[in-house]
Amino acid sequence: MATIHASAIVDSKAQLADNVVIGPYAVIGPHVTMGSGCTVGSHSVIEGHTTLGQDNRIGHFAAIGGEPQDMKYRGEPTQLIIGDRNTIREFTTIHTGTAQDQGITRIGNDNWIMAYVHIAHDCQIGNHTIFSSNAQIAGHVEVGDWAILGGMSGVHQFVRIGAHAMTGAGTTLLQDLPPYVMATGNPAGAHGINTEGLKRRGFDEPALLALRRAYKTVYKTGHTLAEALAQLESDLQSAQAAGQSSVVAALSPFKTFLAAPGRGIVR
Repeated sequence: MATIHASAIVDSKAQLADNVVIGPYAVIGPHVTMGSGCTVGSHSVIEGHTTLGQDNRIGHFAAIGGEPQDMKYRGEPTQLIIGDRNTIREFTTIHTGTAQDQGITRIGNDNWIMAYVHIAHDCQIGNHTIFSSNAQIAGHVEVGDWAILGGMSGVHQFVRIGAHAMTGAGTTLLQDLPPYVMATGNPAGAHGINTEGLKRRGFDEPALLALRRAYKTVYKTGHTLAEALAQLESDLQSAQAAGQSSVVAALSPFKTFLAAPGRGIVR
């Protein structure tokens, strides 16, 4: 049986696993499903068609599953789906999706979301990301695995942030940020590869060297994007022929990201 503080308001239709803990004055809506091991801090509100997996920790005064801040929204039963082992700290707001997109805001597993973060409607967040305090992302933003958003970063709607990318504090991101790339400033500019983060995650020296070369191909040679993609394809083929699996694994998502349509990349 879930442990629910006497002052909390939990709708009888909410589906809570037996070992969920609900803190004082929290409010849980009728369409909420919460897996085992979840804890909800005092005064937090979880509403909407919201599903949480296992072992999520929600801080105090968080607002999870609220209606999207989109003037086109007309009350459709859109969703918020949150995976497992996420930490969502105080005063964070996360909204459900809209009918203009897939109707789902989705957050993966093992994410660390600090205080005052805002994740808008229809965002798609991967695994192992870090959102530093006051990071704000607008609607339809995609954030890849292991990405890090510095404190007070602001991200424009429909922007894509690649895996292992990183923004500095106070960054304003108006265009797509490719995998592995660090960016800072207003508007954001690219500042190299997130080498230290990649080392911590087990990227070997050949992969790191290949990514540094790929960064130079895109950002330092004066190539157009089409020319850079052609060079990256050549580099990938050479790595495949040489049996350099770690290089292929590193370069492939970089090239795929750049080849996909978007808002243009941070320069």
